[in-house]
Amino acid sequence: MDFTFSIEEQQLATDVRQFIKEEVTPELIAETHELEFIYGGPLARQFFKKFAANGWLTPSWPKKYGGLELPEIALYIVKNELAYAGLPFLFSGAFLCGPSIMRHCDEKTKQKFLIPIAKGEIEFALGYSEPGAGSDLMSLEMTAEDRGDHFVVNGQKTFNTHAHVADYHWLAVRTDPAAPKHKGISLLMVDMKSEGITIRPMISMAGTRTNEVYYDNVVVPKENLVGEKNQGAKYIMVALDLERMFAYGHYQHFFEKLVAYTRETIIDCQPLLKNPLVRQKIARLETQLDVIRLLYFRLAHILGKGEVPTYQSSMEKNVLADFAQELANSAMEILGMPGQIKAGDRRAILEGRAQWLYRFTVVENIWGGSAEIQKSIIAQRGLGLPRG
Repeated sequence: MDFTFSIEEQQLATDVRQFIKEEVTPELIAETHELEFIYGGPLARQFFKKFAANGWLTPSWPKKYGGLELPEIALYIVKNELAYAGLPFLFSGAFLCGPSIMRHCDEKTKQKFLIPIAKGEIEFALGYSEPGAGSDLMSLEMTAEDRGDHFVVNGQKTFNTHAHVADYHWLAVRTDPAAPKHKGISLLMVDMKSEGITIRPMISMAGTRTNEVYYDNVVVPKENLVGEKNQGAKYIMVALDLERMFAYGHYQHFFEKLVAYTRETIIDCQPLLKNPLVRQKIARLETQLDVIRLLYFRLAHILGKGEVPTYQSSMEKNVLADFAQELANSAMEILGMPGQIKAGDRRAILEGRAQWLYRFTVVENIWGGSAEIQKSIIAQRGLGLPRG
């Protein structure tokens, strides 16, 4: 089996890489770091309007919706190039909401949202989790009362990372309180400028921001309903599978810098990489990276066949999350005490990224569905085991 890219795929990666080299600024990289690699900051919006003009934000979409009609592998190449460069690669609109709109909405709704998404003009925040509904998402309580031509929404969402920079909220709400909990949920697309929405920051241990979002009698037009009323649970399940397909390029880039540091740093008259314990850690990380690469591009292969990865996306997500934490832990051990110095200090090693990753990667096994949930999906959907 040939695991190499085709000539066309290699050219796409080269073109994207060259564009990034010519257009990216240190200020954009700093903004991306502050926003946890999400899209929506002012500098990123400027950059991605130019980037999207090439069709690269949605390369596998139909041309009539702003895409290039390329195979799914094109999107995965683009996402990983963005990640490797330290740019936003978490696009709720282009990668999660857009494909769901394409599957479940009428043509009028597609025209309203898909082309602006493909142009990099609008972004979505995912509005799923609540104080009492995280891994058990079907327990959500936010209500949307049907008033004929509109809904009136009340309630609270939490851990909505894009909310303060997004244009729309991809909002899971309960539209039939009397129905079984998984049959009374709908999905709405809410303009974040709507009256009655309050956003409050939640600062993580890594110093980055997620949000609480409060709705107080927010009016949402019925035309912003995704698909059919009370069918939102099944739409969310597909969107979650798409969400769990994480690029790995940003971790690969840091790993390469870590390896270079161990080659160049002399300890006890020899390169640090000559230390058997360091070599063992580096070799283990390199092996894991190869596994992640295959799992990641396997997802594109499955999508290219017209299928939606279910347990396969959970596999990639869990393996990547475990790798991210091991990479951060190993870097802190290899660098020693200086690895704890933050960016901005002249004594910082590798731009202070090790200590930041050590704090940031704690969330990797939580967001997008906890590791335990992913293992249950793998057991049930992949191995056919009964529910516990």
